[in-house]
Amino acid sequence: MYTIAMVIFIPFLAALFIPFIYKKIPTINIGWFVLLVPLILFIGLASYIPNVASGKTYIKTLEWIPTYGINFTTYLDGLSMIFGLLITGVGTLVILYSIYYLSNRESLGHFYVYLLMFMGSMLGVIFSDNLMVLYVFWELTSISSFLLIAFWSHRKQSRYGAQKSLLITVSGGVAMLAGFIMLYAMTESFSVREIIAVIGQYTDHPLFILAMILVLLGAFTKSAQFPFHIWLPDAMEAPTPVSAYLHSATMVKAGIYLVARLTPVFGGEATWFYTVSFVGIFTLFWGAFNAVRQTDLKALLAYSTISQLGLIMSLFGFGSAALNSGYSADSVIFTQATFAALFHLINHSTFKGALFMVIGIIDHNVGTRDIRRLGGLMALMPVTFTIALIGSFSMAGLPPFNGFLSKEMFFEAALNISTLNLFDIGTWGTFIPVVAWIASVFTFVYSMIIVFQTFFGKHQPQRLDRKAHEASPGMLTAPSILAVLVVGIFFFPNVIGNYLIRPAMSAVYPSFAGKADLTPHITAWHGPTPALFMTIGVIIIGALLYIFLRYWRPIYGLLPVRWSLDSMYNATLMQMEKLSTLLTRLYMTGYLRDYLAYILLFFIAAVGGTLLLLGGYSFNLSDDGPISIYELILIIVMMAAAIAILFAKSRMTAILLNGVLGYSIALFFVYFRAPDLALTQIVVETVTTALFLLCFHFLPEWTKEKSSRKSKITKGIIALLVGTVVTIIALAVQGNKMFDSISVYFEDAYELTGGKNIVNTILGDFRAFDTMLEVVVLFIAGIGVFTLIKLKAKKEDNDVENQ
Repeated sequence: MYTIAMVIFIPFLAALFIPFIYKKIPTINIGWFVLLVPLILFIGLASYIPNVASGKTYIKTLEWIPTYGINFTTYLDGLSMIFGLLITGVGTLVILYSIYYLSNRESLGHFYVYLLMFMGSMLGVIFSDNLMVLYVFWELTSISSFLLIAFWSHRKQSRYGAQKSLLITVSGGVAMLAGFIMLYAMTESFSVREIIAVIGQYTDHPLFILAMILVLLGAFTKSAQFPFHIWLPDAMEAPTPVSAYLHSATMVKAGIYLVARLTPVFGGEATWFYTVSFVGIFTLFWGAFNAVRQTDLKALLAYSTISQLGLIMSLFGFGSAALNSGYSADSVIFTQATFAALFHLINHSTFKGALFMVIGIIDHNVGTRDIRRLGGLMALMPVTFTIALIGSFSMAGLPPFNGFLSKEMFFEAALNISTLNLFDIGTWGTFIPVVAWIASVFTFVYSMIIVFQTFFGKHQPQRLDRKAHEASPGMLTAPSILAVLVVGIFFFPNVIGNYLIRPAMSAVYPSFAGKADLTPHITAWHGPTPALFMTIGVIIIGALLYIFLRYWRPIYGLLPVRWSLDSMYNATLMQMEKLSTLLTRLYMTGYLRDYLAYILLFFIAAVGGTLLLLGGYSFNLSDDGPISIYELILIIVMMAAAIAILFAKSRMTAILLNGVLGYSIALFFVYFRAPDLALTQIVVETVTTALFLLCFHFLPEWTKEKSSRKSKITKGIIALLVGTVVTIIALAVQGNKMFDSISVYFEDAYELTGGKNIVNTILGDFRAFDTMLEVVVLFIAGIGVFTLIKLKAKKEDNDVENQ
C-alpha cells in the first residue's frame, strides 16, 4: 500500500495540472481546485489517527538506489502525524484565505504551483525515513519557499528577502548533508530507524560530535535560530498567505522536526543538550526583545515567530536530557519538556496562523501595517479584533487560551532543569528560568502592542490608504477556525495529548516505550505552583512595561545599526561581491590563450599531483609490442607538423599542417586495421579543414603575436608538463592492468548481437541506451531552436501590429 507515498506526490502531480486548468478556465479562481488537494490529504491522514494513537506505524519502501542504501522509504508514526496534519490542515485554511486575499490580476497559476511544490516538499521531509531522500525534499522546501517569497518579484525587498532566505537555509542544508554522510560512514545506513537502533555503538566515534553539529546547523538555519534568524523578517515581504503558511506551521518547523526526529540519535549527549537548549533559550529572548521595537505589524510577528521557535527548540533540548542515563524518575520529568514542546508546536501554529491572517486583513482593508498609523479599528473591524485578541492573548500565555497551557508547561520544564544536577550545569541552570521569564515578559508586551495599539486608541482615517472596513466572510473564515481551535484546545487539551502527542512521544523516546506513560494529564489549574507565580509576574511586569513603553523604548537606539547581524550580513555579502569581481577581472582577460593556460594548469596540478602523491606514475614496458618502421615514420611526421605549426607565418600554412596531424591519425587507424575509424577520421578532418579555410578567409590579416621571452618560456613549460602528464598517464594505464580488457567481451559481437561490424554493434546494441539519450538531446535542442524561431516571429508580428 503506497498511501503515504501518494500523500507526498499528490501535491506535485496537482502542481503539474494547475497551469493547464488556469489557462483553460480563467474565469474561475484556480484556488478552489487547489483547495481540494490539502483538504483530501488532511482527511486521509486524519483517518490514521486511531491506529497511530494505538501505537501502530506504517512503513513502505520503494527501491531507488539500493546499491548505496538510498531508497524511497516512507514512515508514518506519531511524530510525522502531527506535522502532516499541520501541513495539510493549515495548508487548507491558508489556501481558503488566499482565494479571497489575492486578486485575480495576480499570477495565481504560478502562486499555487509554488505553494503545492512547497507542500509536497514539506510532506516529503516529515515522511522520509531515508536521510538522503529527506535532504532532497529539504532543499526543495528552500527552493519553493524562495519562489513564494519572491512572488512579488517587482519589489526589491521581495527579491532581497528571497535571496537571503535561500542563501542561509541552503548553506545550512549543505552542512546538514555532510552530517548525514558522516552518520552513514559510522553506521553504514541512511535509514533513521536503523541508525537509532545501532547509534549506541558509535557515540565515541570521532565523527559523532562533528556530525551532530553539522546536522544542527541545518536545523538552526531552517528554523531561524540565533544567529541565523535574520532571514525570517525579510521573508515577510511574501504575500500574507505565504507568511501564514511558511512561518507559522511549515518551513520554520522543519528544523524543529529534524531535532525531534534525531533526538534518539544524539539526545543524552552533553553537546546536544547544551547547544539545543541554550541556542533555543537565547533565540527566545532575542526574538521577543526585538519584536517590541518593530513598528510594522508583520515584522513584529516575524520576530515573535523567531522567539516562539526558540521556545520550542529549547524545550526539545531540555527533553533530550532524559536519554542521558536511561529510564528513571528524573528522566520521566525531563520528558515533560518534550511533551510541552510538541504541545506548544501545535498551539503556535493555531494562534500564529490566525494572527498572520489578521495582519493580512488589516493590510488588505486599510492599506498599511504601520502601527504608528493605526488605532481605533475595534469598532470598524469587530470580528478581526476578536480574532486578534484571541491570538495575541494566547501568544502572551493568558487563559482561557491554549498558549497558557503550554507556556505553564514551559516554565515548569525550565524550573526542573535548574533544580536537577545534570551535565554539571551548575549556575547555568539558574540562568535558564530567569531568561525564560524575561523573554515571556517581552512576549506579553508585544502581544499587547498588537491588540491595543492597533484596535484601541484614536482612529486616524487621514493616515490610512483606504477606508477601514470589516473583511468579507470568506476572508474571515480561515482565521476564525484557527481562533476557535485556540479556545477549544484550552478546554479539551487532552484530546490532543492522548491522540496526537502521546504517540509522538513514543517516537522521540523509543527506548522508553512501554516503561511509563509519557503523556501527563493537562489541566489549566495546578494550584499555587512556581510556574503560576512566574505567569502572574509576567502579567504584572509586562503590563507596567507596556504602560511606560514610550519611556524605555529609546534603549533600542543605543545599539549602533552597523553592529546588527543584518548589517554584518550585508557587509559580508558586499565584500564577497567585491572579491568575486576582483577575481573575475583577474582571470577573465578576454584572451583564449589565458583560459587555456588556466585549464591546463589545473589539469597538471590535479592529475599530475594525484599521480605524484599516490605513486601512480609507475609503468612496465616489457610486455609492449615493438614499434615498426611505419609507426615511427608517422610519429616523426606528426611531430614535425606539430612543431612546424608554431613557426607558421600564415593561416593557410597552419591549417594545412593541422590537417597533416588529422590525416596521420587516420593512417594510424588504417595500420591498426580499423577502417571504420579511419574513414570517420578522414571525413571529419576533411570537413573541419574546409570549414577552417572558409572561416579564416573572412578574418582580418593575421599578425604574429609578439610575446615576451618570459611569456614564451611559461607557455613552453606548460606545454611540456601537459605532454609529460598525458604520456605518463598513457604508459601507467598500459602498464598497470588491474582487470582483463573489456574489449574481449566485444569480440563476441557476432554471437551476442548477430552483427558482423563490431563498431556498429557497439553503437546499436551495447550502447543503445547512450545513443538513445544522444538522440533525445538533439531532439530537445531542435525543439529549443524551433521555439526560439517561433517566439522571434511572434515578437516581430506584434511589433508590426503596434506600429
